Amino acid sequence: MDLIVQTYGADTSGMVCGFRFVPGGSGAMLDASAAAEWLHACRAAGTAAADDFVWLHFNLAHGASERWMRTHLGLPDSFFEFLHEGSRSTRIEQEDGALRAIVNDVMFNLELTPSEIATLFVHVERRIMVTARLKPLRSVDTLRACVRDGERFRSPAELLMHLLRDQADLLIQIMRRTSVDVDRIEDRFLSQRLTSNRIELGAMRRTLTRLQRMLAPEPGSIFRLLAKPPAWLHAEDVQELRESTEEFSLVLADLAGLVERIKLLQEEIGSRLDEQNNRTLFTLTLVTVIALPINIVAGFFGMNVGGVPFSDNKHGFWLMVLLVAGFTALAAWWAFRRRDDR
Repeated sequence: MDLIVQTYGADTSGMVCGFRFVPGGSGAMLDASAAAEWLHACRAAGTAAADDFVWLHFNLAHGASERWMRTHLGLPDSFFEFLHEGSRSTRIEQEDGALRAIVNDVMFNLELTPSEIATLFVHVERRIMVTARLKPLRSVDTLRACVRDGERFRSPAELLMHLLRDQADLLIQIMRRTSVDVDRIEDRFLSQRLTSNRIELGAMRRTLTRLQRMLAPEPGSIFRLLAKPPAWLHAEDVQELRESTEEFSLVLADLAGLVERIKLLQEEIGSRLDEQNNRTLFTLTLVTVIALPINIVAGFFGMNVGGVPFSDNKHGFWLMVLLVAGFTALAAWWAFRRRDDR
């Protein structure tokens, strides 16, 4: 069933969607056969061709997608090795004269909490952007909707920048939602209503740390790209990439601040819970100490044996009451003195 859902919407080649862009115009839909013809015409025309470019999006869960890409796209073998490598952290780098990127997206469950990470593999050249994924991504759906609504793009690199901006917007959205939850827990903490907030905060902190690790782009790869971009990359694209990097830095700083705030709130809640537990334990100890003389005397005098003290004295009961009261008062004085010392 999962495979049916993942492959839904792809044609027999495994291509989910394709668009062709012309300078100054919006994108036009492109199917697999038309894309193959366009690629063949581009290779035949060489570098003297026009400035139009295409975006092809593939579903890796479809068995024919990788085979079609190998046959028609003419991509280097390093790209297909890139699809199967272990590292899935977000990054953008230059390799073989092209841009390679991994863009992660978050899948939400019914409670609108981040539940799973989906990965998008991106290959960008001067006239083509190829994206491939195993599971549907909201960022790709957003980009596709923008293209269908007539938004214009000057280059494949600008399409990639759009994906990165969507990822930054996603981080901001998650951070705002989490910040609201943290505010609610903090208000509850300040109003002396402690429930399962500590567990909830721990789950938030783990989720944010994982998202920070998976969604935040590697700064080293971006700085290397900015220092030496490909020759075909437009100056506007380089500037936009630099601005996206600065935006990500600000978002990550806010995210780190939120994680630190959650950590401090966890410590405060833990400290208050420990204080309450210590106070409860001391109260139980106090009751036990005060009741100890009575329990000891009751135990001894409850024995059915001879030689019980004061058994022949007509004032024996009141003497034992005074004796027990004295020891109880002494135990209470000692216990309350210990409490004052604390």
